[in-house]
Amino acid sequence: MARGDSIRSLVDRLELPFNELGFDPYGISKKHLVVAFSALGLLYRRYFRVKAVGLENVPPRGRGMLVGNHSGGYALDGALVLASMMLEMEPPRLAQGMAEKFINELPVGSTWSYRCGQFTGLPENAERLLEDDRLLMVFPEGAKGTAKLYKERFSLVDFGTGFVRLALKTKTPIIPFGFVGGGDAVPTVYNSKTVGKLMGVPYVPFTPYGLALPLPAKCEVHYGEPMRFEGTGNEDDQVIRGYVDQVKSRIASLIETAREARGGAL
Repeated sequence: MARGDSIRSLVDRLELPFNELGFDPYGISKKHLVVAFSALGLLYRRYFRVKAVGLENVPPRGRGMLVGNHSGGYALDGALVLASMMLEMEPPRLAQGMAEKFINELPVGSTWSYRCGQFTGLPENAERLLEDDRLLMVFPEGAKGTAKLYKERFSLVDFGTGFVRLALKTKTPIIPFGFVGGGDAVPTVYNSKTVGKLMGVPYVPFTPYGLALPLPAKCEVHYGEPMRFEGTGNEDDQVIRGYVDQVKSRIASLIETAREARGGAL
């Protein structure tokens, strides 16, 4: 388990242009990062016992795009990927995700998301981050990916294409990853859009034991070798879809590798 002072040390070693007050040009706050990753560190090390494989494939510096799968319930997997970058990379890196719009419409969620570098998933935000040589985290399945039921936890739904156009435009390597365990931690059997509407979210997942409180399931994330494609981002849809399919296939392969490492059908 990473103690609070250890987390402070990691945050201090982030290669980001923080000012004397502890803020970077995007408004990311050292104080918020320490609190957030102190909590995430406990979950990562002790509760979910995350195993990260292939970290050497993630560039230690410069722009990069982490692209992977959701594994059901809600974006627990995204939080643990962020933790792996902070806790296990050398030097530590802050991965920045493109959050669903509804998150930044929630009073408390919007503040913490913003102060920790997780911005609304708009193309202009993503492009600016990459042009500044940041590490971007993308889930091309979107909300449909987190809505997977338990029986679908190892599957992939349709990928959007915007991430490939962005990678081409900004000359950014794509680092694919396969995440497993999230669907076991939150074994969703039903998603209620009605309850979700009342709460201001797309849906609320339900499990066999009721509310979707996560179980202490062991999780793994496998990072693959960077993928680079030639182009400008203005290619025909057919060309872009071909690149997307290559990334999707690689992620599916990483998921299968992770499943086998965990005992196959688990």
